Amino acid sequence: MTPQQITDHKNKWMPGYEVRLHSDLESRGKDWCKRVMPKESWHFVKWTNVYEHTFRFEFIEAAQNFQMEFGDFANQ
Repeated sequence: MTPQQITDHKNKWMPGYEVRLHSDLESRGKDWCKRVMPKESWHFVKWTNVYEHTFRFEFIEAAQNFQMEFGDFANQ
């Protein structure tokens, strides 16, 4: 997909399913998403709260898997 197609696709499903993650785990969260999912099915929003970033997913199963992966550090 081209960058424009990715943006258009994300605009169709966002905000989708959100999982909040502790800011210390930003790199691990991004690495997990890059390894497991295509770029057009997740989105990262930095500093949505104090010590918190938000990952948005197109599908609920992806959000649930992400939350299980990070356990107590997700959705505190």
